[in-house]
Amino acid sequence: MATVTNVSGAGRDPRRWWALAALVASMLTLGFDMTILNVALPTMARDLGATTGEQQWMADAYVVVFAALMLPAGLLGDRFGRRRMLITGLGIFLAGSLLGALADEVNWVVAARAFMGVGGALVTPLALSVLPSLFGPDERTKAIGVISAASALGLPLGPIIGGWLLDHFWWGSVFLVNVPMAAIGITACVLLLPETRDPACPRVDTLSTALTATGLGALIYAIIEAPTRGWGDPLVLGMFGAAVALIAALVLRERRVERPMLDMALLADRGFLFNTLAATLVMFVLSGLMFVLPPYLQAVLGNDALGTGVRLLPLMGGLLVASRAAQPVVTRFGPRAVVSAGLMVLAFAALLGTRTTVDSGYGFTALWLSITGFGFGFAVVPAMDGALGALPADRAGSGSGLLMTLRQVGAAIGIALLGSLLSGAFRDRLDVTGLPAGAADTARDSVVAARIVAEQAGSAHLAASANDAYVHGMTLALLVCGIAALVSALLAAAFLPGTTAARRTGSPRPDVAAHKADA
Repeated sequence: MATVTNVSGAGRDPRRWWALAALVASMLTLGFDMTILNVALPTMARDLGATTGEQQWMADAYVVVFAALMLPAGLLGDRFGRRRMLITGLGIFLAGSLLGALADEVNWVVAARAFMGVGGALVTPLALSVLPSLFGPDERTKAIGVISAASALGLPLGPIIGGWLLDHFWWGSVFLVNVPMAAIGITACVLLLPETRDPACPRVDTLSTALTATGLGALIYAIIEAPTRGWGDPLVLGMFGAAVALIAALVLRERRVERPMLDMALLADRGFLFNTLAATLVMFVLSGLMFVLPPYLQAVLGNDALGTGVRLLPLMGGLLVASRAAQPVVTRFGPRAVVSAGLMVLAFAALLGTRTTVDSGYGFTALWLSITGFGFGFAVVPAMDGALGALPADRAGSGSGLLMTLRQVGAAIGIALLGSLLSGAFRDRLDVTGLPAGAADTARDSVVAARIVAEQAGSAHLAASANDAYVHGMTLALLVCGIAALVSALLAAAFLPGTTAARRTGSPRPDVAAHKADA
């Protein structure tokens, strides 16, 4: 997307670093919100009586809305003013956080998460798009690095902050912590950010936006409900059919529009297509793992919320270290080799994780989590660089928007598909022999519910069966992750170009660098 750049004016404004701090606060808030909920889900499942499917919706409501609205949100900022829409997004995110903190049942939590997704969709693209108006070329790289670090820092902070809050307060505190952060961001944006816009940008296509949201929503609904209702249930089949029809209609419409929001023609470029598939797969696996791991650490291994958050750090640590080390390795061996190797490491880690048993203990889990993080980092950085570097200069905005949207779709499907696989396996494996019908149905809802029923009934057998059933379901989810990563590694090795467009032409364009930093 085009931006209005003012190097001699706003780029040298003495307040620009304070304005950057406002953007950092915004991105940090969104960064740890992406992971803070995962630690809270076992506690929320216990206090709200949420089934596994309902927990999936609490996680996916945000991601689905975020993915559906990110492109039109960026266009709104270009047309009506980026500062104005950024402040609006933070305000919506703040209001959604308040709603989530005050919610007392599952449907209100899902509604709050969806509302927060609207705010997140406005903040994420616009926080980067204002940088060229604040900083000249000599300072922009440093500013992008600061924004990127803030986004990355939010990932490990989320589980730790969430765990500490849950150990000292009620589960609504994981929503309430967003309020002061968002308020600081709003205040700083009002006082410090200049207004920029690009009236020549493509108009927001309401019909395409509606097709995206309803198509994704129908697909995620079908995947989440299938284990409970059955894959042959008429409603599930109808939702799958509706999702296919809506997404097909979106593709056909976007192919006929002169200036599309989703430029599907870019997928004809081999470098963009296969790098995008690799980056999307990484989000699929990462989001699915962040959903299935906290209940294992908390309910099966018996850690409290803070202990669960701390025990996720090997995954985040491996990811952060590898993402920083990836670029020199790419320079030495080339992006195709590094992306393929990263996906192979990811496949190995997931398959190693399938050897986890109830008695394995945390040490073994920490080992494969660390390896998983390294695989993520070495796959996603060069994949994002390759995808963005393959874009023509005049299509960088639409191409990066398509890439980021597909990554979020991968995240939503990862939570839905892997969570549903785990839920179905858990229900089939759990031994509820001897329990009354009502208690048996409750126990099948989730491992947290099964442990509560076991405590109330004084049944050590049910508790052991719940642990075994959950680990069995997690093993199947990891097996799917491993196979998907292995297939992706083979595709990357076979079809990715050996060098990226950015490497062929020199240093990447500023807009490409900005979007890569957001990865």
